[in-house]
Amino acid sequence: MTQPAVFRRVHGRRPRLLDLYCCQGGAGKGYDDAGFDVTGVDKYPQPRYPFRFVQADAIAYVLEHGAEFEFIHASPPCQHDTECQRIRGNNHPDLIAPTRTALEATGRPWVMENVKGAVPKLREPVMLCGQMFRLANYRHRYFETGGGFTLEQPGHPAHLVPQAKMGRPVPPGHYGQFVGNFSGVPLARRVLGVPWMNRDGIRECIPPAYAEHIGAAFLATAALEVAA
Repeated sequence: MTQPAVFRRVHGRRPRLLDLYCCQGGAGKGYDDAGFDVTGVDKYPQPRYPFRFVQADAIAYVLEHGAEFEFIHASPPCQHDTECQRIRGNNHPDLIAPTRTALEATGRPWVMENVKGAVPKLREPVMLCGQMFRLANYRHRYFETGGGFTLEQPGHPAHLVPQAKMGRPVPPGHYGQFVGNFSGVPLARRVLGVPWMNRDGIRECIPPAYAEHIGAAFLATAALEVAA
């Protein structure tokens, strides 16, 4: 495994962030807000992605180019570990372990995200919830860190607002569950902070507030040395 590098940040230059399995860019938007120069990679075309985009296999790309970036985010497809896909009997690849191996080979700091069903395969993950960022939503996502980067677990506010039933319209005084073929795309865009996304992007996205928090934590603690 490549040894982690130590960097010193150069004033006025945005550190480079690699956003693997980027989809429509929820994480990318958060890292951009935190101060990164973002490049997204996905196997499929992503015309809604709001930053520099490369269509490629994520694992192959990070093995070849990962060391060119100061920080790497990866969101391997979550369908393998979601309850609805298991109920339907659908088969999806499990890319968590191969993605981790590729990330470790870069020697760069990284974070890998997934859903609750993947927690047994993640190493000491930190959980983020919309309530931690005053979002009107309870979207739990779990983040494993590596390459010398660690993330503290924030306090988890109580869930006091009821949720609408999955796939149903959101009644007044409720939070929406924006998964599957959900109702209320305009509401989801406002709540999660992703006005450019369609339903396909929203139901799988990381709210930008989560990635902005992670990016700010990295920039506050890492010693960056970027070539001038």
